[in-house]
Amino acid sequence: MDELYSDIILDHYRHPHNSGSLKCPDVRVTEYNPLCGDAITLDIALGTSQDVQKVKFSGQGCAISQASASLLTDAIKGLSLKKIQALSSEDVLAFLHIPITPGRLKCALLPLSAVQKATAQISKNSSTKKSLCKKKKIQNTTSHIGK
Repeated sequence: MDELYSDIILDHYRHPHNSGSLKCPDVRVTEYNPLCGDAITLDIALGTSQDVQKVKFSGQGCAISQASASLLTDAIKGLSLKKIQALSSEDVLAFLHIPITPGRLKCALLPLSAVQKATAQISKNSSTKKSLCKKKKIQNTTSHIGK
């Protein structure tokens, strides 16, 4: 069974869902894992009811981090910010369906860190959501994990 899920991980790595960037996201965040060099940039655009209308990611890294980003972006489409903020590391690990060693845990959870940072930024700036797009300004946050 682990082999089937390993194939799924490799497929998401080779053919990631939601890969790329949005022309005018409501928020863009970048997360780095300096321990292994993984990087994820996440763009989110919200619908009128504050749910995720569009989501894209780009980055570089191992198969685990890239597959995790692909699976997580699939999972958050259409969800409200409240539901996204309730996602846990256990949820993300369940998406992957394979055991993750302690050394790869930060790789698997890097996309969740980006999603959490993005939703926090959106919540903080919710009153100016549309003006960010009209002025072609993007809320951009970058941080490093694993320090």
